[in-house]
Order: sequence, then structure tokens, then C-alpha cells
Amino acid sequence: MVAAGLAEVAAGSITMGLGGYMAARSDAEHYDTELAREQREVVEVPDVEAAEVEQFFSQYDLQPAQVKAVIDAFGRSPRSWVEFMMRFELGLERPNPAQALKTAATTASALLPSIALTAVALFIFGFIKGRFTTGRSLRSARQTLLVGGLAAAAFGLARLIG
Repeated sequence: MVAAGLAEVAAGSITMGLGGYMAARSDAEHYDTELAREQREVVEVPDVEAAEVEQFFSQYDLQPAQVKAVIDAFGRSPRSWVEFMMRFELGLERPNPAQALKTAATTASALLPSIALTAVALFIFGFIKGRFTTGRSLRSARQTLLVGGLAAAAFGLARLIG
């Protein structure tokens, strides 16, 4: 039972780490797709993009001449226009390329504290068991920790192979 718990913790940590990695990669791919679309729209349908900028600024107390000046400036700097549309129209920020691995590592890092906590629980359980059964608390605690750890390792290995 303890082995199954340890194996489940390990599997859960790995799965969560992979899920975090995939989510971060998906965010990056989504950003890249939207970036390409915005870059294309600024070139192919600038009047539609200008209308979107006007609509955005309509919620602020800006005069039409001020909005036109912004649109004219964007027309001279397509890269800035695309960045503006990504951030304010779509609410997207450029993802950090290293974020996928960092997310995976952070999520999966729960594995070590989980193993440590389980080891402490096994040790305490063995200590208490030994105290009430044989009077050799430390020996019982070490044995319980060793047997539980070996069982978890064997279960994990069997899951990897099978």
C-alpha cells in the first residue's frame, strides 16, 4: 500500500510536470500563431486593424485627431502596431522560451518533498510499531523505511517496464 502511494506520487509528479511543459509549449505556439496573423493583417488589411485601434481608444477620452495620430504612427512602425495589437487586442504577452522547462521542473519538483514526507511517515510508523511490539523502535523504523522504499522502487520499476 505504501509502495503504491509512493509510485502514485512519482507518477503524479511526472505527469504534472509533463502537463505543465505541454501547457507552456501550447501557450508559445498560440502566441506564434496569433503573431503571424496580426503581422499579416497589418499588411493586408490595415484599415480593419486601424478600426480596431479606434475601437480600443474609444473607451478613453481621446479626440479623433489624437487617435488618428496614433494610427498614423503605427502605420510607420508595423512592428509596434503588431505588438500593440498582441498586447491590447488579444491580451497576449510574448512567452519566455525557457518557461516550458521551468514550469515542468517546478511542477515535477513536488516529487522530492513527497518522497521525503513519505519516508518520514514510514519511519514514524515503524518507530511506533516497534515501540509497541518489540521494544526496538529505531530498528523497526529503519526496517519499515527500507522495506517501504524497496517496495516503492520495485513497484515503480514494474510500472516502467510493464
